Amino acid sequence: MIDQLDELVTQAVARAFDTMLNLQVAPDPAGLNGGNGEPHVAGSVGFIGRLTGVVYIYSTASFARRITGIMLGIQESDIEGEEMVNDALGELTNMVVGQIKSQLSDRGMPCVLTIPSIVRGSHFAVESVSSTTRRMSAFKCGGERLAVEILIKPC
Repeated sequence: MIDQLDELVTQAVARAFDTMLNLQVAPDPAGLNGGNGEPHVAGSVGFIGRLTGVVYIYSTASFARRITGIMLGIQESDIEGEEMVNDALGELTNMVVGQIKSQLSDRGMPCVLTIPSIVRGSHFAVESVSSTTRRMSAFKCGGERLAVEILIKPC
């Protein structure tokens, strides 16, 4: 199953972005870059079951604002503070992980999701314990980039 994670993540991200945002995403063969120094926002949702893990979706703060405006059907200038952005990115992450959860359940690995959480900053890294499998996927969405990281381990 772990070998199929990249495909599950790609399908889940594409489906959520298309359904919720009417945006097309594509895997980015150039991979991840160090960023442009702009602050980033990461939404995370965990899952617990026969496989346990957490999924992070990383975006620049400006792309997260754009996503929020699209999700809420408002202009970016009407977004009041970071809380609206946090809620929107948390919900989008929840939808992506919900898609992954559904695929895991269909493969005989039911699980439950945790509540979304948000991390913000300019220079942060998520580190995993040694018994965890870590996968990173990069995507392009228009002129923007995002990354999805999944940390997973069998129970």
